[in-house]
Amino acid sequence: MTELQRQRNRVLAPQIIKALRQRNMEGRFAETREEALAMALELIPQGATVGWGGVTSAQEIGLIQALREGDYRLLDREKADPAAIPDLYRQILSDCDFFLTSANGMSEDGVMVNIDGNSNRVAAIAFGPRQVIAIVGMNKVVHSEEDAYRRAKYLAAPINAQRFGLDTPCAKLGKCANCTHEQCICCQILVTRFSRVKGRIQVILVNQDLGF
Repeated sequence: MTELQRQRNRVLAPQIIKALRQRNMEGRFAETREEALAMALELIPQGATVGWGGVTSAQEIGLIQALREGDYRLLDREKADPAAIPDLYRQILSDCDFFLTSANGMSEDGVMVNIDGNSNRVAAIAFGPRQVIAIVGMNKVVHSEEDAYRRAKYLAAPINAQRFGLDTPCAKLGKCANCTHEQCICCQILVTRFSRVKGRIQVILVNQDLGF
């Protein structure tokens, strides 16, 4: 990301935050990964139960490592027995104070789009955990909800399929084939345009390239 892009983001971010507030969500803007990490930790009290899905952005700002080193109760799928992961996903929905996520795409007017294979991540964003914290690099921000959908399906999904080592057509071709493969990573698409519970979803916009 160039300095001119960062300058543009500094002007755009307050407008996104205003739009999020109108959608019953809260937004913050961090210039650096370090600032974003500090903001996230301020939101999560010691002793809280925290879970997450596949969340590269939170890893890239150092949040997952900081939580592992702190005094928190973690529902950590990376440290769980693979056979226990489905039950862990259900536990996150029923017994989680904070759920960490990102967005595969976000519109300038505050609509988040997420795409999911197992669907545990989109389920937790929509309902269950008491609070959701989304770490969103400004590289994820596009003009419209339709652009956010296209980014999620046609850019983020093939990259994530490759990241998870899936055998899908998009992993092989580098582009969406609109498949119904058994390992399809586009099983569920969630559009978050409003939060029924005011302030449940907290978005930290980061003036960095994060995630995919």
